[in-house]
Amino acid sequence: MRFTHTLSKLVDFVLPPRCAVTGEIVDISGTLSASSWSKIRFIDRPFCICCGLPFDFTTEDMPGNEDGALCGSCLDAPPEFDRARSVFVYEGAGREMILAFKHGDRLDLTPSFTGWLMRTGGALIAESDIVLPVPLHRQRLFKRRYNQAAILARALEKQENCRIVFDPFILQRTRKTPPQKGLNKTERQKNMQSAFAVPPGKAAVIKDKNLLLIDDVYTSGATLNACTKALKKNGTKSVFVLTLARVLLT
Repeated sequence: MRFTHTLSKLVDFVLPPRCAVTGEIVDISGTLSASSWSKIRFIDRPFCICCGLPFDFTTEDMPGNEDGALCGSCLDAPPEFDRARSVFVYEGAGREMILAFKHGDRLDLTPSFTGWLMRTGGALIAESDIVLPVPLHRQRLFKRRYNQAAILARALEKQENCRIVFDPFILQRTRKTPPQKGLNKTERQKNMQSAFAVPPGKAAVIKDKNLLLIDDVYTSGATLNACTKALKKNGTKSVFVLTLARVLLT
């Protein structure tokens, strides 16, 4: 144990940990410099009670109260999942961090991301039995070498006092879908139709269970809805969604 601690100190001396946003030297690997905090737009109340979309206005004059307000999208077409929460808005420094984590091998960001997910999704985690990632198609996984959503889901299971069980094999991607970038909401939904399935034998595992679905970014919700449809078709009681970032579509 002492050797491991000494080795860690030596590595930090030779290669000091740096802020993922500014590159400044920081005390602990995966943390941010003081100047970076203002560059991330963390999502706080008021937000849609269903999908977690942040409101740009107060909800005092809306029917009901702040904790029960729904966004226009959820009123018009309720999502398949039960509730969703995201840590920050997908822009600026937050976007840079996710791209570094996803494509730049910055897995040292995992502890910071996990802590933020715990704070944002604490209520969802407490209600969930199983945590699982949005799966990648095997060709994309081979090319990327790791599924960032699976790394986050596994990290949540390891947190102290968490009773959720990590299972990355509950969902599988049945076909390789074209990239969602550049598609409108309707096109995204069509692109995701029948893209996910529950493998034989897993239906018994998820029957009447509350599942926590993890992904890095919530964009239109098409992928998350498609995953939820496959899960609920196989007997899942509830599906909660927790992501690092939320794209604010215009």
